Amino acid sequence: MSGSKTVLVVEDDKDHLKALQIRLGAAGFEVIWAADGLQAVAAARRERPDVIVLDLGLPGGDGYQVLQRLKMLAPTSHIPIIVLSARDPAVHRKRSLEAGAVAFFQKPADSDALLKTIHESCTSGANQ
Repeated sequence: MSGSKTVLVVEDDKDHLKALQIRLGAAGFEVIWAADGLQAVAAARRERPDVIVLDLGLPGGDGYQVLQRLKMLAPTSHIPIIVLSARDPAVHRKRSLEAGAVAFFQKPADSDALLKTIHESCTSGANQ
């Protein structure tokens, strides 16, 4: 293992996923992916990523349900979750943070700010 940090990206839009994979890979992160809520919870339990980037609009379920489930499960409750969504931040930023996310970014997110938050979340998550 190279010691690189792992990011689980929960995103059903292939274009957004590809862009995130390129950005995160170039920054030295290992990227794993889930397209829906069930895959996200299973991947988080199996892979134990350092951080999760979660879209709220997912097929077969809401991102808030995924967030709640991951925070309830002991093996995943400590993993920092960053919400990346096209939904209105005036409504969803507060709700995401109250549900346990460490940050909320609206799509399209500023790459530098998102990468900085992911890096900081990996660092703080390692201490928990």
